[in-house]
Amino acid sequence: MMYVSTRGTAPKLTFEEAMMTGLARDGGLYVPEEIPTLSTDQIAAMAGASYEDVAFTVMKPFIGETFTDHEFRNLIDTAYAGFNHAARAPLKQLDNNHFLLELFHGPTLAFKDFAMQLIGQMFQASLTRSGNRITIVGATSGDTGSAAIEAFRGLSNVDVFILYPHGRVSEVQRRQMTTPTESNVHALALDGDFDDCQAALKDMFNDFDFRDGVNLAGVNSINWGRVLAQVVYFFTSAVAVGAPLRPVSFTVPTGNFGDIFAGYIAKRMGLPVDKLVIATNQNDILHRTLETGAQVKEGVTPSISPSMDIQVSSNFERALFEANGRDGATVAEQMADLKDKGAFTISQGAIEMLRETFASGRASEDETFHAITSELTRSGELLCPHSAVGVHVADAHQSATPMITLATAHPAKFPAAVEKATGLHPPLPPHMADLYERDERVTQVPNDLAALQTLIKERIKQ
Repeated sequence: MMYVSTRGTAPKLTFEEAMMTGLARDGGLYVPEEIPTLSTDQIAAMAGASYEDVAFTVMKPFIGETFTDHEFRNLIDTAYAGFNHAARAPLKQLDNNHFLLELFHGPTLAFKDFAMQLIGQMFQASLTRSGNRITIVGATSGDTGSAAIEAFRGLSNVDVFILYPHGRVSEVQRRQMTTPTESNVHALALDGDFDDCQAALKDMFNDFDFRDGVNLAGVNSINWGRVLAQVVYFFTSAVAVGAPLRPVSFTVPTGNFGDIFAGYIAKRMGLPVDKLVIATNQNDILHRTLETGAQVKEGVTPSISPSMDIQVSSNFERALFEANGRDGATVAEQMADLKDKGAFTISQGAIEMLRETFASGRASEDETFHAITSELTRSGELLCPHSAVGVHVADAHQSATPMITLATAHPAKFPAAVEKATGLHPPLPPHMADLYERDERVTQVPNDLAALQTLIKERIKQ
């Protein structure tokens, strides 16, 4: 199994090389050269299997010879041992044909744990084998940062720097990043929004002297390993409601497009997916793109669902690559237009493919609050604002096909919004009960690439 860049000019890499590299050297994102498929019998056999069993079946075809079967199964088992639900990703029924997939039972209470805990295990195994040391720099709108820190904290061969937008994450999200005491993790509060954080990260990867000098690695959803790990719960949940004997639809609250692209990969692998519904908040660039056939940046408005406050959805590039017939030159031109002009147009053939594959919807702030309130009354389920965006959009796409909405974070990560909607203050789980009492350690940094690079180089010398 080899991996190619969405922009067409970077060298092909193995799974291990692509995982450790993150962003391709031509600025593109790595995708598998071919997408393996599973038979109907293989999918049917997942019924009643453990999450770890399904994870091995789904991911093993993508990793080539990076790990033996025994090694890979041990990595999977270790990654998910710390989740506090036996099913790892349990389903709750909201209505007759509507289900909620709870993805917040990992150590940092968000869906990012499914990928990051496994990425941490795979990175550590690879680095132990090679003897190398790496510098991980990540950009986060809230949840990726804490999940990455949790996965890599205390490792002797990894330095972790997480950029997050100053003042634009919830207090719980911030404290999860700023309270770890391990010296190898560094929380950096950037003066700007998430897109500024993400742009700085990409600029670091595209500065090859810096990249090679610090042995830079990325764990954002630009990393294929992140997307791959998220494919698994589309299979486990779909099988639980009747796949492969009947189709299943998914609604995914998303900003950076990685989670719903994982659903697309599951569909390509043979999972009978009917609809893949993109759910956006008021920062609805993905919804507008599908409606108009053009992607146009309009700025970010802070919301109660901050992890979706994004205008540059990195993983959408992977979908464009597929929609454009894997024409890397076209994708490179579109990405250049987005960076230089703030917009690009999608060809008629490509937008038709995207509309055939994805549906979309948006939720305003008022609609998000209403979804939190009404779902508590309807089913007794307490939703975080992001999950509420998903439920609101899913309600408009109901059909005879079972709908699974992804609940991406625990409501306790966004207590202010949840309490405003319901009057209930969701408590943190026991392992995080003292979070507000822990000392914070954070560095506020300007939105200046050179200053960021200097800080990182100084910190890793210590």
